[in-house]
Amino acid sequence: MTRVAAVDCGTNSIRLLVADVDPSTGEVTDLDRRMTIVRLGQGVDRTGRLAPEALERTFAACREYAAVIKEYGAEKLRFVATSASRDAENRDDFVRGVLDILGVEPEVVSGDQEAEFSFTGATKELAGGGAGEYLVVDIGGGSTEFVVGAAHARAARSVDIGCVRLTERHVRSDPPSQAEVAAIRADIEAALDLAEETVPLREARTLVGLAGSVTTVAAIALGLPAYDSEAIHRSRISYEQVADVTARLLAATHEERSRISVMHPGRVDVIVSGALVLLAVMDRVGAREVVVSEHDILDGIALSLV
Repeated sequence: MTRVAAVDCGTNSIRLLVADVDPSTGEVTDLDRRMTIVRLGQGVDRTGRLAPEALERTFAACREYAAVIKEYGAEKLRFVATSASRDAENRDDFVRGVLDILGVEPEVVSGDQEAEFSFTGATKELAGGGAGEYLVVDIGGGSTEFVVGAAHARAARSVDIGCVRLTERHVRSDPPSQAEVAAIRADIEAALDLAEETVPLREARTLVGLAGSVTTVAAIALGLPAYDSEAIHRSRISYEQVADVTARLLAATHEERSRISVMHPGRVDVIVSGALVLLAVMDRVGAREVVVSEHDILDGIALSLV
């Protein structure tokens, strides 16, 4: 076994996985998995820069994670940064801060690399059994990744329709107005057209959904009294359930959404956009259900270390 630490820093959240990985089988045994909402991508779509307060929130989380990594004695560490840091003019400030705290330079990966990590992490335990190809959809804060493949990814594309980006770009009302929702949907459809130029979205037999927007929609659909990763992982949520949850979120105010028991406070303002992306993807590919995975880019990063 090799003890590794993987950090995924996205537009909305930063997450840590410390795990033991068996190099011969690829089995990942979690020791610590945690997430902090830092909203690193605050305002990036508008300004092109990482805000000082967003950087400080992220560095505070890095200091917490550094202590956890040291406590577990991880032998290898890989820090992957995604959409917000790809887009920012001042990403060097971010890189220097992370290097000072964690002793490794964050890898600001391309959307295609991000998609590969997500696919590997999500499908490792699903592969086999005649399932055919998967379409893995990772709905992030700044971007959404689409990957099609079976044992390995054969086509991938990242497009700029993350839940934070879409919310900051279009939402001014509470709840969002019909015009704002129409603008979000138009952006999503245009991005799906782009993705489909590279990725055969309609060919895969199984749709697998990743990340906080998907898992939150699943938790609401399942009627869970509190967020429960074990109940959510590998659950199958029907198109009708996703459509129902999306309609309920669209009609709710910020205050009403904040009272949903499974809703993380850092997702209250962006969950509507995330749910709209998931529903639009299911519409586009004709999916009757989505398989929800709690294993994602973090697991892909951990596996890459061995």
